[in-house]
Amino acid sequence: MAKTAANGLLAGALARIAQDMDATFDRLLPVPQDPRMRLVDAMRYAAIGGGKRLRPLLLTATAAMYGVDRDAALRAGAALESVHAYSLIHDDLPCMDDDALRHGKPTVHLAFDEATAVLAGDALHVFAFEVLSDPATSGDPFTRIELVACLAHAAGHKGMAGGQMMDMAAETADFDLPTVTRLQQLKTGALLGAAVEMGAILGHVPAEGRTHLRGYARDIGLAFQIVDDLLDHEGDEAAAGKALRKDAEAGKQTFVSLLGADRARAQARMLVDQAIAQLASHGEEAELLRALARYIVERNH
Repeated sequence: MAKTAANGLLAGALARIAQDMDATFDRLLPVPQDPRMRLVDAMRYAAIGGGKRLRPLLLTATAAMYGVDRDAALRAGAALESVHAYSLIHDDLPCMDDDALRHGKPTVHLAFDEATAVLAGDALHVFAFEVLSDPATSGDPFTRIELVACLAHAAGHKGMAGGQMMDMAAETADFDLPTVTRLQQLKTGALLGAAVEMGAILGHVPAEGRTHLRGYARDIGLAFQIVDDLLDHEGDEAAAGKALRKDAEAGKQTFVSLLGADRARAQARMLVDQAIAQLASHGEEAELLRALARYIVERNH
C-alpha cells in the first residue's frame, strides 16, 4: 500500500477508535446519583477524551484480521485501556512521579484529590476484569478466562507493575542496556503485547499460532519506548501534553542516554522494520498493523 493511502488508513482508524472508546466508556461507566458520583466522575475523567488509544487500536486491528465482532473487540479494548488509565493515575501521584499534567489537562489527583485518585485507579483496575469476564465480551467462557489471564499477567509484577518498580529503582542504580530494555519490555511493552494477544484470543487463534504476533508486539513495544525517550530528550512539552526531561533530571538511564540520539533513532527504525517483517504471512488485512508500526517512529508526541 502506498504511503499516502496507509497514512489515510491510519488517520481514519485513530479517529474512529478515539470516538468508539469514548462512547464505550460513556456507556459502560454511567454516573450513579449517590455519593459514589465523585469516584465515577474521576474514573471517566481519566478514561474519556485523552490519549492516543494505541492499545485498543492494536487490539481491534488484530481482532479484525480474524473476523471478530467490533463491539466485542471494543469491550476488550476498554478493559485494556482501563488498566492503562489506572496506571497513569497512580504514576502521576505525588508518591510516584508527582506530575501535574496528563494529556494536556490536570492530573486526576489535582482535578479531584489524592484519595479520590487512588480509588479511581483501583476501581478502573477492577473494572477491566469485570468487563472481560462479562458474557457480553465473549459468549465462550474459555475465551473470557484467557483474556483475563492475559491482561492480569501483563498488568502485574511480571509485567507493567514490575516494570514500574524497576523504573523507581533506576533512580538510585546505574542500569545497563539489557536492564533498561527489560524494564521497558515490562513497563511499556507488556500492555502493548497484551493488546495484540487479546485481539488474537478473541479471534480464537491458538497460542502456537500467535508467535509472529508476539514478535511484532515485542518489536513495536521497544520502538515505542525508544521514541518516547527521544521525545522526552528533544520534544516539546506543549505537544506532549505532559512534563518532559524528568528521567534525565532524576539521573535515570534511558535508551537515549545509553545509545545516543542517533543510534537510538536508528534502533527504533530497525525494530519497526523487523515488526513489519513479522507480518509477512498476512496480506492486506494486516495493513493497519503495518501502518501503526510506522506511526510509532514517525510520531511527534
